[in-house]
Amino acid sequence: MLKNVKIAVIGGTGLYALLSNPEEIKVDTPYGPTSDRIAIGEIGKKKVAFLPRHGRYHQYPPHKVPYKANIWALKQLGVERIIAPCAVGSLQPHVKIGDFVICDQFINRTTGRDDTFYDGPITTHVAMAEPYCPELRELTVKVGEELNLPIHERGTAVVIQGPRFSTRAESEWFKSFGWEVINMTIYPEVVLARELEMCYVNIAMVTDYDVWHPKPLSAKELVETLNRNVENVKKLIYNLIPKIPHERRCPCKDALKNARI
Repeated sequence: MLKNVKIAVIGGTGLYALLSNPEEIKVDTPYGPTSDRIAIGEIGKKKVAFLPRHGRYHQYPPHKVPYKANIWALKQLGVERIIAPCAVGSLQPHVKIGDFVICDQFINRTTGRDDTFYDGPITTHVAMAEPYCPELRELTVKVGEELNLPIHERGTAVVIQGPRFSTRAESEWFKSFGWEVINMTIYPEVVLARELEMCYVNIAMVTDYDVWHPKPLSAKELVETLNRNVENVKKLIYNLIPKIPHERRCPCKDALKNARI
């Protein structure tokens, strides 16, 4: 089902209406249904696919998102680059509510998630030292700075299983390592994209301070904070996509070249 759509946005909470008057399609996968129908439209005269990570009714909690189906379906449409905004909590005082963090590393603390397309018989070890596309990261930071958005050009996200939030002890532990943000969905999405040689950039938007902070927000307050800041996320995406070059010059496109034994 090749649609020749080169760019996709996997949207989290608050980003369910990114495209105007899109065509919605269903893509069947060997891994079951995707989170929702995939919307296809245009941004800056470029065809873009949009997939709501949790479903349009937010029916999939973080540990139940069909990550493999989602990434596989986008690959079948011809997608080469994925822009993945998500809500995160800050683990450091200098990373403030409303800031953007363009992550360059992650720490996986999830358990039991189906996190590879390669279960054999060909053994495949995909390199993950630099998990995010360097080309997309650099461009995203540049566009964010041009828009005068509060943006951090790098950061480490610790990904927890969810759907529960951290205990204060866990939060203080994560904070003590110097990691910048905490999230429940970055893993295994970024890994699966690399396994299919797709570029992936994470736009982490800080909606709260995690519970190490004396006054953590409730789930309801988190969503309210995100909704207040979602226009900045859209502004960044709308300005980023037209500037993405046609040709990929990053190593993501050759991720399988030396990965198989």
